[in-house]
Amino acid sequence: MLLTSADLCFPTPPEQLFGRKGPLVVEVGFGDGRFTAGLARRHPDWNIIGVEVSAASVKRARSRFLREGITNVRIYKGNGSFLVRNIVPAGRLHRVYVNFPDPWPRKKHHANRLLRRPFFALLSTRLEPDGALWLTTDHEAYFRFALEEARSTGLYRIEQKPPPPPTLQTKYAQKWLAQDKPIYHAVFTRLAEAAPHPPDRLVPMHHARLSGPLPALDAFTKLVHRFDGGTAVVLEAFRRVGRDEVVFVTQVDEGDLIQDLLIEARPDADGGLFVGVKRFGDPLPTRGVREAVHCVTEWLAAQGLTVVDRRY
Repeated sequence: MLLTSADLCFPTPPEQLFGRKGPLVVEVGFGDGRFTAGLARRHPDWNIIGVEVSAASVKRARSRFLREGITNVRIYKGNGSFLVRNIVPAGRLHRVYVNFPDPWPRKKHHANRLLRRPFFALLSTRLEPDGALWLTTDHEAYFRFALEEARSTGLYRIEQKPPPPPTLQTKYAQKWLAQDKPIYHAVFTRLAEAAPHPPDRLVPMHHARLSGPLPALDAFTKLVHRFDGGTAVVLEAFRRVGRDEVVFVTQVDEGDLIQDLLIEARPDADGGLFVGVKRFGDPLPTRGVREAVHCVTEWLAAQGLTVVDRRY
């Protein structure tokens, strides 16, 4: 039910995730999973991927799906635009639901909003003909913003409608209705397709070999490595107790994908030093991971070690 990087390729055929054919549906930001579970029961033939960044929400929704015997839902913990761009094959998406998204009301945070022109352009390449995004929100400013962003692409037919009854059963809908706040709803149906938006490229997991002794690590200063498309930050480094090994705690930010990983520097079987990603946390082997390994390799070289081989 919970998708990991081992389940995914770029893109991933839905049949590989669900073991069957059926309309592919994505819900971005499923919260406690109440709406998702109802959707799955009403449409048992649909293959539904729920996307959520909150670990607490993932835990609650997963418990709900297991308790209620929901079998046609898969959970992806991460960013919605990342999943649409990289996991969903072109022209395969039947519908997207976005219910009560974070409105990011401050102007300086508008770039964090999901429903912007670039996302609508991307989505048009993933939706099937006449596929649609359904938006329901209580935030009028965000609603108007999304309408204008979609309209500016010229790729959608936009219809403002009363919200469907199931969307009014969600936790947030009940909260706002109790406060007599209006609820806004629109359907964005694909009319045309933007230029192709290829997925990112997955590459083999990166590593390097060096020679020389590991540094003593009496002190370590955070490393920040910026590259085109993101940043790798090595937050700290420590020696493992009783072992000749250094572990670097690292975070890689590639915009719509943030990964926490551990990079190890340890002796290898050939008498050299291996530098690569530990089998922990199941990171996707993206460019950002490669850049993080490069950052650690360069730091070790600056401590006097010699780079023998780079595989990144």
